[in-house]
Amino acid sequence: MSTPDWQGKRVTVAGLGVSGIPAAKVLHGLGAVVTVVNDGDDERSRTQAAELEAQGITVRLGDGATLPEGTELIVTAPGWQPDKPLFQAAAAAGVEIWGDVELAWRLRGRDAAPWLAVTGTNGKTTTVRMLASILEAAGLRTAAVGNIGVSLLDAVAGDETYDVLAVELSSYQLHWAPSLRAHSAVVLNLAPDHIDWHGSMEAYAADKGRVYEGNTVACVYNVADKATEDLVREADVEEGCRAIGFTLGTPGPSQLGVVEGLLVDRAFVDNRQQQAQELAEVADVNPPAPHNIANALAAAALARAYGVPAAAVRDGLRAFRPDPHRIEKVADVDSVAYIDDSKATNTHAAEASLASYDPIVWIAGGLAKGATFDELVEKSAKRLRGVVLVGADRALIREALARHAPEVPVVDLDRTDTGAMSAAVREAAQLARPGDTVLLAPACASMDMFANYNKRGEAFADAVRALAAERA
Repeated sequence: MSTPDWQGKRVTVAGLGVSGIPAAKVLHGLGAVVTVVNDGDDERSRTQAAELEAQGITVRLGDGATLPEGTELIVTAPGWQPDKPLFQAAAAAGVEIWGDVELAWRLRGRDAAPWLAVTGTNGKTTTVRMLASILEAAGLRTAAVGNIGVSLLDAVAGDETYDVLAVELSSYQLHWAPSLRAHSAVVLNLAPDHIDWHGSMEAYAADKGRVYEGNTVACVYNVADKATEDLVREADVEEGCRAIGFTLGTPGPSQLGVVEGLLVDRAFVDNRQQQAQELAEVADVNPPAPHNIANALAAAALARAYGVPAAAVRDGLRAFRPDPHRIEKVADVDSVAYIDDSKATNTHAAEASLASYDPIVWIAGGLAKGATFDELVEKSAKRLRGVVLVGADRALIREALARHAPEVPVVDLDRTDTGAMSAAVREAAQLARPGDTVLLAPACASMDMFANYNKRGEAFADAVRALAAERA
């Protein structure tokens, strides 16, 4: 349906893919004159372009650098870096740049569902899905949107109506979303990641901190990660918006935390100086690893900020099932547990995973993306029974182990083929003793050996099941 604001407006959409294609279709449907530009010109891009061109949308492949003549607005895929020539040309021409999240925010109707927003270096998807489960348990019409589930554009422009949305936001998306104003939001944690895209840790943190701008009810932060609280202090929020902490320890006033195996709320109660509301048992969190309990507390804080009753927090956490490859138990073989945390693609995620088990035979390695491993190894050394290394940048981890855990046996597999995972599992089985955990928590990206972390996790699980079948 066209609107006066969009009818005839010349919009350039930067990038095909999961955000660019929906943006192009929505804008075309609103009456805009849409041109899609894309760096690539491969078979997949040509197929996508043909679909859009059949609807009357212009697509220009193999040239994502030149600003189409007459462009009045750019809507970019979140992964396009700010220093792209296209954006430099736009800045010179005075053309505004939005991301798909900004577009979705601007397209919301007058009575649109409020957003409960989640960002952070690790744990975003799990927390958003926990939050959606809690909201559903409260009888609310909701969806997990953003980087997962329903696309934000579909959620705001489609026929489905919602009471509230659980929104996952990356630092890329927040960079291109200047007017976003959430009901309540959380930054789960901050650790170096995507520094090549943002240019510095300070810029990365600042983009994460945008999620707090204009919050109306609660800015939720991680008590154990002071940087997240600092972002709350710096945010320009609506009058009456509160800072709410979550902690794995005993909570103070205006915090959620853990007391004697219970998740409790001292923030959204009548007398938070003296009272606490039981929300759920630690055993209701699946799996009850420390970092996952933190995710559950963050989700509960956002839900409580929206007015969800305590019983819905418990019921939602009990109903939640984690996505694959996130501290997922594959099997027990000869009294050794095999855990797939292929999603631990950076050192911060791997540290949380390693802190959940003891003793461990650790399978690690892949593409380091500029990461260093000394701090991770130093913190985890006492838990390690042995280590099996795979992947292109495994030498970086091996050198950190030599410095900080020289007594830990290390098997260095000089392979980057997909079959290396089977060999890694067999080597790990040789190192493990009954009661140990063999943990795939690579601390690295997967693309040197696998298409993505899912494929890496599947290879690990297949190798574990083959081992179990042999020893049955």
